[in-house]
Amino acid sequence: MHRYRSHNCGELRATDVGSDVRLSGWLHNRRDLGGILFIDLRDHHGLVQLVARPDTAGFEALDKLSKETVVRIDGKVISRGAENVNPELATGEIEVEVGEVEVLGAAQQLPFQINQDDGVGEERRLEYRFLDLRRERMHKNIMLRTAVISAIRHKMTALGFNEMATPILTATSPEGARDFVVPSRLNPGKFYALPQAPQQFKQLLMISGFDRYFQIAPCFRDEDARADRSPGEFYQLDVEMSFVEQEDVFQPIEQLMTELFEEFGNGRHVTSPFPRIPFRESMLKYGNDKPDLRAQLELVDITDIFADSGFKAFAGKHVRALPVPDTAGQSRKFFDGLGEYAVEHGAKGLAWVRVGEDGSLSGPIAKFLTETDVEELTKRLSLAPGHAVFFGAGEFDEVSKIMGAVRVEAAKRAGHFEEGVFRFCWIVDFPMYEKDEDTGRIDFSHNPFTMPQGGMKDLEEKDPLDILGWQYDIVCNGIELSSGAIRNHEPDIMLKAFEIAGYDRETVEAEFAGMLRAFRFGAPPHGGIAPGVDRIVMLLADEPNIRETIAFPLNQNAQDLMMGAPTVLDEARLKELNISLRKSVTP
Repeated sequence: MHRYRSHNCGELRATDVGSDVRLSGWLHNRRDLGGILFIDLRDHHGLVQLVARPDTAGFEALDKLSKETVVRIDGKVISRGAENVNPELATGEIEVEVGEVEVLGAAQQLPFQINQDDGVGEERRLEYRFLDLRRERMHKNIMLRTAVISAIRHKMTALGFNEMATPILTATSPEGARDFVVPSRLNPGKFYALPQAPQQFKQLLMISGFDRYFQIAPCFRDEDARADRSPGEFYQLDVEMSFVEQEDVFQPIEQLMTELFEEFGNGRHVTSPFPRIPFRESMLKYGNDKPDLRAQLELVDITDIFADSGFKAFAGKHVRALPVPDTAGQSRKFFDGLGEYAVEHGAKGLAWVRVGEDGSLSGPIAKFLTETDVEELTKRLSLAPGHAVFFGAGEFDEVSKIMGAVRVEAAKRAGHFEEGVFRFCWIVDFPMYEKDEDTGRIDFSHNPFTMPQGGMKDLEEKDPLDILGWQYDIVCNGIELSSGAIRNHEPDIMLKAFEIAGYDRETVEAEFAGMLRAFRFGAPPHGGIAPGVDRIVMLLADEPNIRETIAFPLNQNAQDLMMGAPTVLDEARLKELNISLRKSVTP
């Protein structure tokens, strides 16, 4: 028999009754019932129940051991009997009567319980992440991640893509976030940057003639944490294709996402094909550029109705309305609750009216609306008895943010929210540029390597804020999975695009020397995208926080509490790297 096990803890069945077996695993739980010990033994594959009877060597050994001790046991498989079967366990028809026990790894007192959720805080969980990962939910999440990545590789290869690796040590690049930098010992005073994404390298692969590339790529960005963003490092499905237009990129990615979410979505429906929604339309209808389409409500711009209104709360402001049907049975608590929700998201309040059986409007602001206002609102919003309308007024961005959140919450509370589905969409036609409200400076709104939709003509003739790029995002259930673009592969257009954003020719030639040199030796039209693996798994696992799907994430302050990173370097190491600190740092 094998030194540690003849079977794993998840494979024994009724057909094994009578067999002598050897198992190894962790003591998951222990119960003493009338002097008989029942032990749940756990390994990677599952749980099996052990039974140890009084006055046996197995009983004496197991009775003294703490939970999470690693043991090897020899025993005999016996039937539980029909009345004791546990249908929630794959091994629920049998148990193992313990004979010999060997301790393989003793466990100290645990900082938190493994076999139950005891409400321990995230910082403690991350400090003891190796214990946290023993929990069933976390173990399943990590194995789901493994299966998803394996499936992505298989499906991408079947779609004709080739997996290639790109460098980790590279040059810094202005891609929208702070770089992590690495000092060069052999080149004093110089630094490498960890890649925020393999953006330039994958474009260079296309220029090199490889046509269809993909990689499960590690990316590094020194940015703040969010529920859907892990600080430090993350992984993305990096994709690039040659001789393609926007729809050519959409087709394989849409097929991949549909198959992936159907395979691992636990029965949740994937709506296909994915709608294409222009950026400006998304901002107006949904209040953001990552709409949750499960919410079956839309915002309506009614600014013009109140442009010259005597109602001071709306006059001269951007006004958005949210019509909500079938609210006749809702109490005042429904309206007040949404008002409180809006205030939590930055509003000063939430104006509303409701439509009665006779078509008249009632509510806090109904008395301020003229007959013309009511007539226009009824027509524009297709109002009918039972409708309610919520209003937001103010600056465009402020109203969009608040009413976008209210739209989803109102849909959930009013029964207009679709559960059990994955609703994808493409957001398209992004502006190439945006203006900094404080400085007035024109800058890129997204990826600086995007091809403008009108090429050089648009760059030379249009107002920069009216220029659209071949930029797109893929969104699922209100989570942005990725940005992508058809790339700017023509040097003159690239130089002009950067000039508009305030970069002189010398700077661009210096910072993107490799790219520009490659473009001047024959570059194919190309484009790509990079869906976030962590976010994909977060959605499939139905987890609200991305750190729940990463084996060893950093905390919100970009610290590894388990390994103690980042660390302080001693003087000898700093000298070797030719680094001096402006002020001393204590460990």
